[in-house]
Amino acid sequence: MEVLFVCLGNICRSPTAEGVLRHKLREAGLAGQVEVSSAGTGEWHVGNPPDPRSQRAASVRGYDLSAQRAQQVSRADFARYDLILAMDHSNLRNLKALHPGQGKAELDLFLRRFDAEVDEVPDPYYEGEQGFERVLDLIERACDLLVIELKGRL
Repeated sequence: MEVLFVCLGNICRSPTAEGVLRHKLREAGLAGQVEVSSAGTGEWHVGNPPDPRSQRAASVRGYDLSAQRAQQVSRADFARYDLILAMDHSNLRNLKALHPGQGKAELDLFLRRFDAEVDEVPDPYYEGEQGFERVLDLIERACDLLVIELKGRL
């Protein structure tokens, strides 16, 4: 099983989701059964590490994002990944526009699957530290539920 998280630049939300899910999969004993990655629909940050504010907020909660580097979504990703989860409606639209019309990937909003109140992970880039904490709160809760879903698929 392969999961790809997608946001705009792949430096805040999607690398946070990648790091949190990797951690939770290790805790659940599923690390070897699920591959996790992240990418952006834009190419501005390709090759860069996650935003320092994302790394700090994640580190406080025990997640290490330091080895990650931003990459851009490609058409090949639709054939590679089983599940591609966008952080917001805009990125889901971008993914649908890029979709080659074939491939095994199931596309969805990350939070729509798990949160009845909120369906988008807000972009914290122009927010203060509280924005990054809110992103982590949403992602942690959704990743807990995603681990349960993935267990059922394996």
